[in-house]
Amino acid sequence: MHIFFSGIGGTAIGPLALIAKQAGYQVSGSDKQNSTYIDYLKKKGIKDITIGQSYEDIENSHNKQAIDWYVYSSAVAMENPDADEFKFTKQMHIKSTKRDDLLNQIINDKKLKMIAIAGTHGKTTTTAMIIWLFKSLGIPISYSVGAKINFGEMGQFIPGSEYFVYEADEFDRNFLAFEPNMSVITGVSWDHHEVFPTRDDYKGAFREFIDSSTHTIVWGEDFDYLDLPNRDNITVLRTNDPKISQIKLKGLYNRLDGYLAIDCLSKITHKPVSELIEMINKFPGSSRRMEEIDSNLYSDYAHTPEKIKGAMSVAKELAEEKGKKLIIVYEPLTNRRQHFMIDEYRDCFNGADKLYWVPSYLAREDPKQSILTPDELIQHLDNPSLAQSMNLDQELKDAIKQHLDNNDMVVCLTGGGGKSLDEWLRDNFS
Repeated sequence: MHIFFSGIGGTAIGPLALIAKQAGYQVSGSDKQNSTYIDYLKKKGIKDITIGQSYEDIENSHNKQAIDWYVYSSAVAMENPDADEFKFTKQMHIKSTKRDDLLNQIINDKKLKMIAIAGTHGKTTTTAMIIWLFKSLGIPISYSVGAKINFGEMGQFIPGSEYFVYEADEFDRNFLAFEPNMSVITGVSWDHHEVFPTRDDYKGAFREFIDSSTHTIVWGEDFDYLDLPNRDNITVLRTNDPKISQIKLKGLYNRLDGYLAIDCLSKITHKPVSELIEMINKFPGSSRRMEEIDSNLYSDYAHTPEKIKGAMSVAKELAEEKGKKLIIVYEPLTNRRQHFMIDEYRDCFNGADKLYWVPSYLAREDPKQSILTPDELIQHLDNPSLAQSMNLDQELKDAIKQHLDNNDMVVCLTGGGGKSLDEWLRDNFS
């Protein structure tokens, strides 16, 4: 079967393409722009990828080998529901679905049990940690994670594995397509406002997800926030559990994510918590989660208040340990999101010695909304004098270089993909 993935460079579609290839399918795809993820997929053997999504591009791919199944990302459908690829697949009567239908088929065909990690923040790190623990225990595991990891692929199918670990994204209600054997809720706060117009809509989706799960692990704060019922199949963890202090990872949020992973594995494998704590303390991290791309220069994927505070907790501990000033460069992810969270920035960057704020990375935008500038957003900080607006240009490059020459620690918080602050950093410093 030939599966064509549209938006193959995305952090959800890309791993699924790898999984499909490993599961024996022929895989090709397209994306509107090149990126490091595209390069990564090509190195892993998925070479038939076109940059550009015209009618002719997908027609050429179909003529080389007939496409049996067209899988598209939610972003592709939302940005252009009349796209050339959709026209072509409709005319050719090619099966066309979002990614969840294909993943459900693979899981059912291979008789896998899903462990789904969901939440507004922390799900990528927690997913990677659960994968790390399975691998550390020597248990075969299939999985999909939204970041590159240095102890495995972004997506992997292992014949004979019992479980499939999945980073279950709530965007476009994708996570509601599954019935997990185990769900892990990392933290819930309103996001993806174009899909969930109200806070209650967002909370309702998570309650529906939990109802579809055989068992759920959730923090007490989220249990209360979601107004969940007391049921035997819901495990409620407490953030003041003394065992969390035995986890030695940098950053409180990392330690909390680590404890979620430990509790999940303890329930599934019945391994003692003490043994799993030793393993999680050796967790090497994942791409763009406080990833050091040059000496004292870090990149982190943080774009909501909770994610920013989580990244800051790690950065402050690292800077204090090293005895360095902490410099932050921040790129918001989508202008649309800024209109909802502008008043929540107040104390997000507390503890930084300097903040450089660059323009928002634009994707899936509402054309009716004005583009908020860095200067406008900075005014919503408790201390606007901390920040300076910048662009991805030579001036910013010189400023970062000067801080590195001064032996400061520079952390770049960037949520975008191709042509984002993260790619700009790697082009200029790695």
